[in-house]
Formats: sequence, structure tokens, C-alpha cells
Amino acid sequence: MAEADPFPGKPGESDVESRQEAMASAARHTARTRLKRVRIVLLTVVPALIVAGGLWYWFGNAGSLETDNAYVKQDVVSIAGEVTGLITSVRVRDNQDVKAGDVLFTIDTSPYEVAIRQADAQIATAQAHVTALQADVGANAADLGAARDDLALAQANYNRARALMDRGFNTRANMDAAEHAVATARDKLVAIEAEVAKARAQLADGAQVPGVNPAIAAAQASHAKAALDLRRTVVRAPADGRITQVSRLQIGQMVFPGVPMLSLVRADGARVEANFKETDLDRMRPGQPAEIRLDAYPKLRLKGHVDSIGAGTGSEFSVLPAQNATGNWVKVIQRVPVRIAIDERSPRPLIAGLSAVVSVNVGKR
Repeated sequence: MAEADPFPGKPGESDVESRQEAMASAARHTARTRLKRVRIVLLTVVPALIVAGGLWYWFGNAGSLETDNAYVKQDVVSIAGEVTGLITSVRVRDNQDVKAGDVLFTIDTSPYEVAIRQADAQIATAQAHVTALQADVGANAADLGAARDDLALAQANYNRARALMDRGFNTRANMDAAEHAVATARDKLVAIEAEVAKARAQLADGAQVPGVNPAIAAAQASHAKAALDLRRTVVRAPADGRITQVSRLQIGQMVFPGVPMLSLVRADGARVEANFKETDLDRMRPGQPAEIRLDAYPKLRLKGHVDSIGAGTGSEFSVLPAQNATGNWVKVIQRVPVRIAIDERSPRPLIAGLSAVVSVNVGKR
């Protein structure tokens, strides 16, 4: 009879368990080996990468300063009429792009056309006056010759009367009459000479307008002023840009010189005003490159550079400057406006007032 099995059970069960234990032991050994290798890699490679990254950041990476307190700025031109009058037509609409010289609106021309006709009448009057003065000068010149002849005759009669008086053949009454005739002829000559001088003075021109009578020059100046005012009844765009606030223009509304009627946002000159902390200015210089990101266009990146650094903090130019001479004063880091010039043309419209994020490359540490 066969010897009994000390481990009763299914046939071959012990062999299967032995193989499973062997496989599990091998798997645990392999896992421990891999873990050791990973630990070795982590303990050697990772510190090396950290050290290399720190060295690169410290010696090779360019430092940058960033602020999200930045806004797009554009030049805005307030357009006003230069003459008084009623608006007769409006040629633009709100947010319309215009070119320099485009007509924006027109003003009633009637008063200035009348002013031109008045100036023409003044010119004609001045010219007629000059012609009359020239005629007076000619007439006075003839009278002047006759007065000189009369004076010469009176003087000759006086000389003859004096000669007769010296020889005792004349009376005192005749001598008095001869003297009076000479004095009268002399006074007449002086009066005519004064009239001639006055007429010539009225015909003379000055150093400011050589060759032109002053009265005619004044009338011509009035004509030029009226013509200028007439041209100014057509208000044109001073530069390329976009028109805003057109709603204030209404046909029939009165325009007064110097009162803004609409605004023009210039197409060129867009920039960013970034307000950096005062502690950032030590490393910032004009000319340093900058990157501009706009909140309105998240994927847009624009290149720029530091154009200039403000001459004062924002609080210095505020309507109510801070008063720090008090007992409860708290130190606050000030913001200084930095003008960032945009070096490339934006594919999207740059609207004045858009929020931006500016990063300035301030060079290696």
C-alpha cells in the first residue's frame, strides 16, 4: 500500500503555489530594482537640472518688469468752428473713418458773402478817393505856380514903389499897399503849398505796404479777411482718423468759434501708458524693448519700446493731490506713468482706453 500524502488536497496544488510565489518574488525584485534606478535618476538628474536652470535664469535670462495698470492712449483732436454761423449740412456720421481734408460740416455762407461785397465796395471807395487826391494834387500844383507868379509880381511892384519912395516920388499909402500885396501873395503861396503837401501825404504809402495806398491796403485786408471767413464755413478734418461725438452736430445749430463740436481720434500716434511702481524704475531706461498684450484681444502680442518715463507720479497730477503732512500718514508705493511706443502696425483696431498688460525687458540681472 502506497505511503500517505502528508499534504492532502488536489493533485499538483503545491506546485502551482510554489510557482506563484516565485513569480511574485521576481516581480517584487524587479519593482525594487526599478525604484532604485528612479531614485538614482531623481537624486542626480533633477538636482542638476535645477542647478542648470537657476544658473541660466540668473546669468542668461533677461529680467522683465510687468504691469497690468496700462491703457491704450490716442491723440484726440477737438474740432470747433472758426467762424460764427448756423450749420447747414453734416457730412459725417459717428465712428466714421476720414482722411485729412475731408469735409465734416458746413456753416451758412450768407453773412460772409455779404462781407466780401462790402470789402469790394470799400476797395472801390478807396480807389476813387485816391483818384480824387491825385486830381487835387494836379490842381494844387497849377495853383502853386500861379501863386508863385503873383508873389513875384507883388515883390517887383514893391521894389519899384520902394525905389520911387527913396527918390521922393511916391506916397506912404502906396508903399503900404505894395507891402500888403507881397504879404498876401506869400500867405497864399504857403497855403497852397500846405494843400499840396497834405494831398501828397494822403497819397503816400507806408513801409509796411510799399507801393499801395493805406486806404486801399485796409480795404484789401478786409476783403482777404472776409474771403478767409468764407472758406472757414467749410470745416474739414485736420488729420486722418475716426470721428466721434457727431451727435452734437445738428442742422440749424449755432456754431461759435472755439466751442468744440466733435472730436477726431487720430489714426497715428497710438501708444500705451503703463503705470509702473516707483520701485521698478531703477532698472528701466528709455529704449528698452517691451511686449504689449491687450485684454480685448488675448492672442494679440505687439512689440514696443519704452519711449519716455513720466516727470511725476500719478498722484502729483491728480485733481486732488495727496496731502501727506498729517499724523496718520501711511506710505503707499507710487505709480509713475511710462510711455510705451508701439513699433508695429496692429492688425486689430487700437481703441483709446483699452486695458493692456505691458512687459518691459530690462536686460540681464
